Amino acid sequence: MNQGLLSVDEALERLLAGAVPVAETELVSSLDAVGRVLAEPQHSTMNVPSLDNSAMDGYAVRAADVKGVASSLKVAQRIFAGSVGQKLAAGTAARIFTGAPIPEGADAIVIQENTTAEGDAVIINTPPAPGDWIRRVGQDIREGSQILAAGIRLRPQDTGLAASVGIAAMTLRRRVKLGLFFTGDELAMPGEPLPPGRIYNSARFTLPGLARQLGCDVVDYGIVEDTLAATRAMLRRAAAECDIIVTCGGVSVGEADFVKPAVEAEGELLMWRIAMKPGRPLAFGRVRAGTRTASFIGLPGNPVSSFVTFVLFARPFILKTQGIAKVAPHAIGARADFDWLEPDPRREFLRVKWNQRGGLDLYRTQDSAVLTSTVWADGLADNPERKVIRSGDTVRFLSFANLFQ
Repeated sequence: MNQGLLSVDEALERLLAGAVPVAETELVSSLDAVGRVLAEPQHSTMNVPSLDNSAMDGYAVRAADVKGVASSLKVAQRIFAGSVGQKLAAGTAARIFTGAPIPEGADAIVIQENTTAEGDAVIINTPPAPGDWIRRVGQDIREGSQILAAGIRLRPQDTGLAASVGIAAMTLRRRVKLGLFFTGDELAMPGEPLPPGRIYNSARFTLPGLARQLGCDVVDYGIVEDTLAATRAMLRRAAAECDIIVTCGGVSVGEADFVKPAVEAEGELLMWRIAMKPGRPLAFGRVRAGTRTASFIGLPGNPVSSFVTFVLFARPFILKTQGIAKVAPHAIGARADFDWLEPDPRREFLRVKWNQRGGLDLYRTQDSAVLTSTVWADGLADNPERKVIRSGDTVRFLSFANLFQ
């Protein structure tokens, strides 16, 4: 049944083999680095903590000075975070606050809940052991250790970690520039009149939005006239300005499908029919403009098919081009709370949603023209060819939360 069709995994392997990470880098302030791709690993130039410090508010003591329950020690000093105390004299305690350095001579912290203040003294109600409630030098990070690996997209906590060891700027890959255009004289934009037979161009909102969430600089070239000359001209323009060109529609072999011959005229093209549903047709190639060459990905025009093929194929290609090391989406096993008794011979990506019972519900129709299903759903159930699903079975779930980053 799937003779002549590539499997999803085969198509993805071939696609990714053609992805080359952008080579250009730039030094960017750590304050502005969230969402960018790290080009070089980051190493700590310091120990964290840099000094032994208190993990709690309490009293710094010599454990040997606490002879038993209700021992009394004179409070000789107060040490706040950001200040350094004096050497702790025998038989005394230091009032200390969270994050403050441990004074020389002290070897334990008694948390304030285990003490009673009494004038200029403190009663220790629970004797400590050496090391109690002390954060040691380098306990979190050792000087010289790697704290961030190259090839990750920086999250807020990553930049916070870099800042915690004094890294003010990092070397990042430059942003990937992605050009998008859409084919089809039947397409109209919201706000325009909609004559009979025409449709609004939903993909012009969906696809650029996905690309921007992946951190691309997006150039939206809009809707291109259905002629070979117009399509070739737009391909040349996009190739001169962008790293990746993504198109939606026009990659079939109909009389009004000009993307295929246009790409072949301006570069080279591979077209694959993939054993998947939705989204069987996919095109990949190169477009040249002078000395520049851009990668090309042609998506089907159907709104759900273009959405699914973008997150499954264009997304990992973009990530690899950005220099990201791990591009495979994270999948989890989840319980199906539905029956799927007539599976397709092709691998299916079903729109599903978490329910309050901790399982997955199936959208009422899996028609690839129903964009509502992508709004309703939390992700895709990745179902192998011809696999019947019965309620209670475990399915492979791909969350939109992971596919959008």
